Amino acid sequence: MFVYSTSWLLLLYTAACLHYHPITIESFSPVPSKDHWQRPIRKLNPHMTRTTAVPLFSSSNGGDLQRNDGTDDESVSGGEASKGLTPTTAGADILSPQAMATGYSYNPDLVLATEEATRLALASLPTGATVDLGLVFVSSIYDGQYSPTVVVPTIVETCQNENVSLEKLIGCSAGGLVGTKEPSQQQSSAVADKYRPRRAQTLNTVENEGGAGVIVTLCVLPDTDIHTFHLQEEDVPDDLSYMSPQQWKQSVGMSFLNQSQKSGSDDGDIGKDEMTTTSPSFFLLPSPSFQKDLDDFLKGMKMAFGDGVQSTLVGALSSTVSSLSRAKLFRYDVDEPNAIQTLTEGCIGVSMAGDVELKVMVAQGAKPVGGVYRVVSGKDSTIGVIQLDEMATKQLEQEDDESNGTKGEEMEEDEDEELEQQKMDAKKKLAAAYAKAAIPKPVLAEANYLMKTLSDDDQAFMRKFLLVGLERSGGMIGNSPSEIMRLAEGKGHRFTVHQVASAGMKDGSVTLPLGSVNVELGTRMRFYVRDGSFARKEVEAILTGYKKKELESTFAQDSKPFEPSGCLVFPTLDRGQKFFGGKSGYESSAVAEYVPNLTSLGGFFCNGVIARLDDADKQAMVHGSASCYVLVGSKSRRPVFSVAKAREEKEKAEQLAKKQEEERNALAAENEKKMKAAKDLSLGVDDDDKPAPRSDDGELIIKRREIHSGRALTISSVQWSVAEKMAKPTSALEGFMWDKETEVDRLRERVPLANLVSQCKLFDLDPSKPKPRDWIRPIRAAARQGFVIIPELKRTEPMTGSLRKRYDIQKLTKQFTKAGAAALSVNCDQVFFGGSLEDITESRDAASEAILKASNAEEGVIAPPILASDLILYPYQLYKLRLAGADAVTLVVGALTTKDLLYFTKIAVSLKMNVVASVTSEVQINRLTKLGSKIDAISVSNRDLETFSFDDTGAQALSLLKSDAMKAFKKSHPEAVVLAEGRVGMIEIDNGTGDKFAHLYVEALKDAGAMGAIVGGGIAKVNKDDVGEFLKSFN
Repeated sequence: MFVYSTSWLLLLYTAACLHYHPITIESFSPVPSKDHWQRPIRKLNPHMTRTTAVPLFSSSNGGDLQRNDGTDDESVSGGEASKGLTPTTAGADILSPQAMATGYSYNPDLVLATEEATRLALASLPTGATVDLGLVFVSSIYDGQYSPTVVVPTIVETCQNENVSLEKLIGCSAGGLVGTKEPSQQQSSAVADKYRPRRAQTLNTVENEGGAGVIVTLCVLPDTDIHTFHLQEEDVPDDLSYMSPQQWKQSVGMSFLNQSQKSGSDDGDIGKDEMTTTSPSFFLLPSPSFQKDLDDFLKGMKMAFGDGVQSTLVGALSSTVSSLSRAKLFRYDVDEPNAIQTLTEGCIGVSMAGDVELKVMVAQGAKPVGGVYRVVSGKDSTIGVIQLDEMATKQLEQEDDESNGTKGEEMEEDEDEELEQQKMDAKKKLAAAYAKAAIPKPVLAEANYLMKTLSDDDQAFMRKFLLVGLERSGGMIGNSPSEIMRLAEGKGHRFTVHQVASAGMKDGSVTLPLGSVNVELGTRMRFYVRDGSFARKEVEAILTGYKKKELESTFAQDSKPFEPSGCLVFPTLDRGQKFFGGKSGYESSAVAEYVPNLTSLGGFFCNGVIARLDDADKQAMVHGSASCYVLVGSKSRRPVFSVAKAREEKEKAEQLAKKQEEERNALAAENEKKMKAAKDLSLGVDDDDKPAPRSDDGELIIKRREIHSGRALTISSVQWSVAEKMAKPTSALEGFMWDKETEVDRLRERVPLANLVSQCKLFDLDPSKPKPRDWIRPIRAAARQGFVIIPELKRTEPMTGSLRKRYDIQKLTKQFTKAGAAALSVNCDQVFFGGSLEDITESRDAASEAILKASNAEEGVIAPPILASDLILYPYQLYKLRLAGADAVTLVVGALTTKDLLYFTKIAVSLKMNVVASVTSEVQINRLTKLGSKIDAISVSNRDLETFSFDDTGAQALSLLKSDAMKAFKKSHPEAVVLAEGRVGMIEIDNGTGDKFAHLYVEALKDAGAMGAIVGGGIAKVNKDDVGEFLKSFN
């Protein structure tokens, strides 16, 4: 009664493959053992000869390879050395990056195409990287032009010419290619001289169906143990009942996986226990003739390596453009003497154990039609009778109505009546079919009833092929019965689609491919048809679900997200441009769009894909019409090398270097300007030959700025400088004072002195504000241990320029504080030394922070107090320094009158700040002795106030320390601390044998009565790690 199509009974291409006679083509004679290979670059033995006649090459003169087309080998290489960029690392703890790169060429010459594709891939790898694994897919359209045996040696020799070591390689012929190409690639071009690495983050994907071309994908997989293998049909046991996992591995040549070897490269970046050969990943490339043994092999893999939870197995069946061609397999393994092979039978593969992780997605491309059924009778892989599952079908109908917007209340009133009538008629037909399906029927009978309710295209498909899907979720419908919604939510496929292999002519039963499934009674089942529009939605839903799952996993585990280094795409031959409605390259472009920042994408159109739909499947299976997407990444989430990112980082580094160079040039120009100004002041502009005027006691005669010399005036927001007569300073100190007076005048115009006095009073009453600290006491305490070094923080010196390339006062303060400095000096002068009042505040805060964070800080220990080093000429400045947080102030005695000295010391005492008097002569010391005011410390300086240069011999400070004037000062000020300054730590004294040492000068200062020294330039030259040692080195 029933009519069956004979095309349901057999898979025609599989049947044809079974009639192939196995032929093995060995492209090379045996290769020397592994010990003969030279690392890091594997060089081919020059005496290896090709045993198969090849039109392009011939062997002569001892077997050396020569070209027969009139060109030499150098003309074929056609390019420079690899232009890849080397990734930078900040330290040894950073993992070396994982990298993948794909090159594509459709040159009509097979050898040139292979060379070009290899060089394009090499150009996108890090410089000097070892290629751990290579994949090559070659269009079978080249068959008849050259022997396929040229493919492997061409890739190896190209890598050798580019000074790259290739360790492993597998590949096959293809009926179509998937890859990426340069936008500038032209079909007629030969091997280009230069290959520009891709800059864009979005890959320029291409799918070449049936045309000439070569895809080469090269992988750098650190800390991964990789083995290639080749299986013959007779190697696969068909009975597993009597074998142990170890025996099965030995039978198929995988005994190397029995060893407990930790993966890892020679560099040994990581050695985690979980990255061992106990959880390898496999990639298979079987020939079509191996398909009859493939199911037994997959069963054995399940037995040997578990249910697939810990092992990932994926693969694609090799293919050809024409059924008249014979599929080829390619293999190269540097660790095996005979592993340079071109084969036509068996299965080649690679195992990867270590820091590599494969994320596999499968798109079945089948649209469900009709309702949901349950298997009423069946056995093994045969389904006999089915019955409609009314509840599951109703739920699907409701969801379809909601998603498609076909509910009556959602229809627009002006909808075409004819279209609405067609929809209603289709629903009635479907309802009638469902009513009949409520009665158990044979599968083929129900398929005939259902076919009548479908569109013409779907009916045409079902007359040729019958697809059925069996539920994978154990009978649970779940919250999302719709296949597309489930995939978009990351829940995976609900049904596994199988093509019917044969049908029962008498009972209407159908049999699925042998071994693909064991049918259980009660399992839900659906009918399917191939549909390009649905397949597009499925691809987008799968990729959306992947992103959703990865995002949820990252948040749940609070870990670094999985970042793929590349993607392999394997669509079957029937999933091309025609299937997707004339849109070329749909699948590869979708992957590139949904998985951003991919650096590599490659693959080929195959005869079938091998994979699990997801982790719910216990065993991988062959999908005859599907697409497989394999994302390659690392378990440790190591960085991924991207030539675009590397180039971007290189450009940023160059820009930063350029900016730093500009800053250095600007700083040098500013230093030169300041040095010139200081020299002009020191020489005296009025008369270059005339020294600065001095009084009878030898002191500089200082004139304060004349009123007509130029006074800064502020009118509204504009600042004017008005001068009728320009006076010129006679010494560096005089010019310094005039500039300082102008600076203070500008400050007083903004904030009057009366306001500062009020602010200081409020400052003292506010408990949150910092209170003055005793600058003298910690120095006295440190002096008991030896000579005290007081670091001075200043940006520049008038005569020498900047003291440091980068002046970070907070960082420097923390370094000095952690090194144990008793006190600090901060030069806040802006005129000659480039400082500011903010430097005092920042230094004080940084010192306090360093003390709080110090793990060995004792209770009661305070941060080092701050001495404000500035040219003070007005009381206004003292109040500003107090508000900035200064604990002590420096008074340059040579710049002040006795009246000013007395006045300023009294104000400083009232503000609870210590006074440090800086002197350069005995006359100045005598003035302090007669002052009768409190002086907390005296600092003898090696500076010459006329030129602001230093006495490089240090004799000036030593003579002052030994002078009678200093003795008189100490007698009148017994509590005062005596310090030295100016080139301390830089001035060296001869030890009597011709050798000079800085510590001898410090000892001389100490012997002369100095308790310590304020050191600026001397400590600026010390490495930050040696600051602590420097502070203690003079004790």
